[in-house]
Amino acid sequence: MIRSQIAEAQTALNDEEVALCQRVYDHIVSVRQIKTDAEREELAARVIQSFQHGVKDEDALMRLLI
Repeated sequence: MIRSQIAEAQTALNDEEVALCQRVYDHIVSVRQIKTDAEREELAARVIQSFQHGVKDEDALMRLLI
């Protein structure tokens, strides 16, 4: 899901940045028990958008989005 959102946003992230965003996404999906594709897509977009706007710390991203 994260990779498809990165492609849609037409942004370039390195492998480490993608992995960080993926970990945040996976953790939030698990904690919030997100089930629907629409909610997952929205979350993935928010993770990428927040990262692009400067929230690059993994813990800060999780706190922001949970």
